Amino acid sequence: MLPDLARWVRPGDGIVAGQACAEPQTLMEALVEQRAAFSGASVFLGVNYAGIVKPAHADHLRLSSYCGAGHNRALADAGVLDIHPHPYSRLAALIRERKIPCDVALVQVSPPNARGEYSMGLAVDYLLPAIQSARAVVAEVNERVPWTHTEKLLRKEDFALLVESSREPATPPPARAGETESAIARHAATFIPDGATLEFGLGVLPDAVCAALQGKKALKIHSGTIGDGVVDLMRSGAIDQVVCGQFIGTRKLFDFGRENPAIRMRSIEYMHDPRVLGALQKFVAINSAVEVDLTGQVNAEVAKGSYLGAVGGALDFMRAANQSPGGVSLLLLPAARVVKSLSGPVSTPRSEAGVIVTERGAADLRGCTLNERVRRLTAISTLN
Repeated sequence: MLPDLARWVRPGDGIVAGQACAEPQTLMEALVEQRAAFSGASVFLGVNYAGIVKPAHADHLRLSSYCGAGHNRALADAGVLDIHPHPYSRLAALIRERKIPCDVALVQVSPPNARGEYSMGLAVDYLLPAIQSARAVVAEVNERVPWTHTEKLLRKEDFALLVESSREPATPPPARAGETESAIARHAATFIPDGATLEFGLGVLPDAVCAALQGKKALKIHSGTIGDGVVDLMRSGAIDQVVCGQFIGTRKLFDFGRENPAIRMRSIEYMHDPRVLGALQKFVAINSAVEVDLTGQVNAEVAKGSYLGAVGGALDFMRAANQSPGGVSLLLLPAARVVKSLSGPVSTPRSEAGVIVTERGAADLRGCTLNERVRRLTAISTLN
C-alpha cells in the first residue's frame, strides 16, 4: 500500500528526490499516482534509471533536472523537462537559495544501525542540502540499501514519515566495455601515475579505466560518482581511500560498500569545494562527452537534438586537475566523436582542455596553439 503523500506535500510545493540508485521508488510511485492532490508541485529529478516519472505526469507536476540521463531523455524529448544548465557544484546553493525549491525531500535510506542511525545509503550528493532545507523529509527505508559511512547520519526524529520497503535499487542499463572502450582506457592509463587521486564521470569508460589500472599503487578517489569498477581495483590493493558523492552501479558495489570504512560519502558542498579540490596532489579528472571539436571545445549535453547529458561536475574537476601539481584532465571518447564543429552547446570551454583520448591515441593539448590542437586531434580522430 502506497503512503498518502498529500499529508506532507502541498499544491505548488517544491520536491527534491533522490537520483539514480538512490531514487526512492516506492515514494516516487506514490508521487505520480497521487499527483492531482498537490497539482502544481515541482519535482527536481536527477539521473533517472527507474523510469517511474513519465511525460504524462506533467499534467499536474512541473518537472526539472540538471541532466538528461536515463529516462530523463524521454521527458526532455517530450518537452516536459526543464533543464538547469548549471555546474553540479552550484546545485546545493540553488537548493538552499530556493532557486530549486525544496519544501519536501523524498529520500531512500538504509535500515538503522544498533545506535538507531540511518545512513543515507547510496547517495549524499545534493540530498544533504535538500534534507537540511526541506520542511518535511519523507524517507523510504529500503532493507536492500547498504549502511554506508555517509557525511550525515539520520535519526527517526529527522523524518516526517518513514516507509519501509524491500526492493532492489534502480541501476543503470547493463553495459560492458568493448574493444573501443578498452583501447581508450589503455591509452588513458599511461597518464595516471602511482599516488594519483582520481575522479570519474558516468558511463562504461570509468570501469574500463579501472580495469586498466591494475598494478598501480597508492591510488585515491575523490569523485562525485563511483561504479562497479572501483570494487576490483580496491580489492587488488591499488586504491586505499575513497571519498565520493554517490554509488552508481550494481549489487556488487552495494555489497562492497556496506559498512566499508575505506569509503566515505560526502555532499557536493565538500566534493566540489574549490578549496578541497585545490589541495589535491596528482589529481586526475577522467570524464567523457558527447563530442569534442578540433580546438578542444566540449559538448557534454546534446546529441542529435536530444538533451541526454549535463553540464555536470566535469568543468569543476577538469579545472582542478589542470591546476593540480602532477595532475591532468583526461577526456575520453570514441574517435568518431572528434568533430570539426559541435552540434550542441559548449559545456566546457577550450581554455580548460587537457588530454583528449580516443581508441587511436591521445592528444595532449596542454600548451598547444589552436593550429597544433587541430593537428593533434585530427590524428586521433576519424577525420584524417
